[in-house]
Amino acid sequence: MKLRRDVFQAIADPTRRTIIALVAASAMTPSAIAENFDYSRQTISKHIQILTECELLEQEQKGREIYYQLNPKGMKQIADFIEPFRKMWDDRFNKLEDVMKKNQSNSK
Repeated sequence: MKLRRDVFQAIADPTRRTIIALVAASAMTPSAIAENFDYSRQTISKHIQILTECELLEQEQKGREIYYQLNPKGMKQIADFIEPFRKMWDDRFNKLEDVMKKNQSNSK
């Protein structure tokens, strides 16, 4: 059985979150990704490897180059986890807004 890295540990690192944001805009080679950091190419490759193992990035071979792009299916696990909290906060903000409107109308 192949063990997969934890997706939440992967996104806990700010460098990896930046890599995700970079490749979300467009597919990039490891060299192009590394140009955005003051780290060695080897360090960035390790971060890319972790994101690939978590299935947050997928790679595509184009000629001699490997391009990394965001894997939307991999991001779904994160979105599914966050969704109930988003709904909870939306409800709380809506209740707060109702209270503020009520207080505003009572003060007139």
